[in-house]
Order: sequence, then structure tokens, then C-alpha cells
Amino acid sequence: SSIRRNLRSSWVVDRDPFKTNQLGHPYQGSMYHGFARSAGFSYWESLAYTFAGSIFWEIAGETTPPSRNDQINTGIGGTFLGEALFRMANLVLENGGQTFWHELGVAALSPSTGFNRWAFGDRYKNIFSSNGAEYYSRLQLGFSGTANNQPGTSTTQLKRNEALADFSVDYGLPGNPNYGYTRPFDYFNFQATASSAKGFENIMTRGLLKGREYEAGKDYRGVWGLYGSFDYMAPQLFRVSSTALSLGTTAQWRLSERIALQGTGLVGLGYTAAGTIGSPSQDRNYHSGTSPQALLALRLIFGETASLDLTGREYFVPRAGNNRDGRDNIVRIDASLTVRVYRQHGITLKYLGTRRDARFPDLGDLTQSRGTLGIFYTLLGHDRFGLVDWK
Repeated sequence: SSIRRNLRSSWVVDRDPFKTNQLGHPYQGSMYHGFARSAGFSYWESLAYTFAGSIFWEIAGETTPPSRNDQINTGIGGTFLGEALFRMANLVLENGGQTFWHELGVAALSPSTGFNRWAFGDRYKNIFSSNGAEYYSRLQLGFSGTANNQPGTSTTQLKRNEALADFSVDYGLPGNPNYGYTRPFDYFNFQATASSAKGFENIMTRGLLKGREYEAGKDYRGVWGLYGSFDYMAPQLFRVSSTALSLGTTAQWRLSERIALQGTGLVGLGYTAAGTIGSPSQDRNYHSGTSPQALLALRLIFGETASLDLTGREYFVPRAGNNRDGRDNIVRIDASLTVRVYRQHGITLKYLGTRRDARFPDLGDLTQSRGTLGIFYTLLGHDRFGLVDWK
């Protein structure tokens, strides 16, 4: 009876808990995507599979009316997250071989890929080639403490100090003359941070869907085009999540033999959800809307000695809230200095600041902000700081 009703009803915006809608549904979509990709389908075919799988779930898997925000988060955001996980899982196999432990790593990164490899034997044992992509990866373990805090209307109990584990990878860095950007996500960035205070503090990925390489002299190379992104952030006081399409570029500029500047700049439009973190009964206290957004990420590399990273993100959600007359402006700044101490081992100092400025007719102006300072042990990837040498 619910299937018949859902086939006839209009699609709605549901009010499930924030983490369910903005993290659970994209991860569900990444599972659909991984099943299709690991079975040999292309990215675009897998996107269609994921989109159709989400429709089927909304109509026949749930008894509530079908939700258009779930369809965006699962059917589109899930493919952006799923492709990054699929690529990283295959990179593990490509670099390490098909041992038991590497297969276990694949299943941890992309469970649907791991399942297909186990269930169907040699039929789906092919490794998706990176085509020699240049990549930079790092794992950070450490602690951070609150430097400044303005809770606004948040009623959550703030944990001033927290243990953090952060993993990030830049895949397909520009500059390799033998590498082409012919497939979606031939360039992507992925970052995930686990916190003792919040569980997942953030999961973010952005990837090039369609683009073209360019050069500006012998020291500047890059790629530009259409990017897809999925962001989820919950810095204790509030939370924001977005699935977006953007135009932008990723490039590397060789300033000298040992010094280089890498960066990505994006401007786009997404479907964004934002709201205050309060008591468990307020877990549905958030709103969604179409959101202009921008990103600038820079990394200044000093050979194999150190790197200075700076990333800024901004989301503007107009006509937010139940009365549709509010607005949200959210800014996040991530700045870090990493110094290599011995081989692939380093130390990182990091500042992370997030600010939300909102205005609603019933509440007036609202500001929430939090800044943290942290120190981390950093394990660098085999490529150290990711400088691409094409000379």
C-alpha cells in the first residue's frame, strides 16, 4: 500500500535526523556506486545505477513519502563519495598486491567493492588502473584544544579538548606529462576526520568530472573543468553538508627547483543543509536550500622538508528556515604547517576555524564560531609532500 501511495504522491523534503540524511544516505549511495563500479561499469553508468537505486529505495524501501533531499544526497552525493572510495580501494591493490590484508583494506574502504571481489571470485578481480596518477597522502594523529568559542544558540556540551585522526589524499595531481584526465575523478581530493568528541567531524571529497589540461609557460601546469563535491562537517556547535557542482581549476606552479605552489579554486552551486547542534530532541533542527559556494585550497611545498597548507570554504544558504526568509553564511578555514622529521614521519601544527552567521526573522542575527589549535604526528605517503617534477 505504501508503494502504491508513493508512486502517486509528490516528492517532499523529509525531516529525518541530520546525520541520517546528510551522512547515512550519501554512504548508502556510495555502496550502490561501488557495486556497479567493481562490476566493471563506467562512472556514468554507475551514477545511473546509484540514482535508480535511490529512487527504488525511496518508493519501495521506505513507507514514508519519497524525499527529494534524500535523492540528491544518495543518488548524486553518493556517487561523488563512492568514486573516491572505489579509486582509493583499487590504489591499495595496485600498490600492495592482492594479499589478504590488502583485500581487507579494500573492504574497509569500499565494502561493496570488497564484497564483489569475494563473492564472484576471478570475475571481478580486475584492478582499476590509476594510469600512473601522481598522488599525495597523509595520516595525522593528535590532539586539539579550543582556542575560541562562541556557542550562539547551541545547547550541546562542548568538549574543549579532543583526540583526532585525519586522513587525506590528493589523487591525480597535475604535471605528469604521461597522465591524462579522460575519466571522471582522474583528479580528486578526499579528507575524513574522526574525533573523540563527535565521531565523524568531517568527510569531504571533490573530483573533476570533465576537464581539460593546460599550460602557462614551462613552470605552470593544471587542469580545469566541472567538479562534483560532497561535504559533511560537524564542528560541535553546528553542522553543514552540501552536494554540489562547481567550475574550477587545479594546478601546480614551480617557483623554483625545490619550491612549488599547488592549489584548487572552485565556484559552484549545491544543495546544502545547515543547523545548530542541540539536545537529541533537536536533531531535526536544520534547514536545506540551494547554496552558492566557493573553495580555495593552497599548498606551498618546500622540497621534501615542509609544506604550508591553507584551505578556505564558504557556503551561502539563502531563504533558509521554515519561514523561508532567513539566510546562512558559513566559512571554514583550515591552516597547517607540516615539517618532515625523519623519512616519512613529521610533525604538524594546525588551526581549524569555523564560523556561522545566520539571520532569521524570529531569532534575529545569530553567530556561532569555534577555533581549535592542534599538534599532530603525521605519516606522509611515499611521495612525501606531493611535488610533481616534470623536468
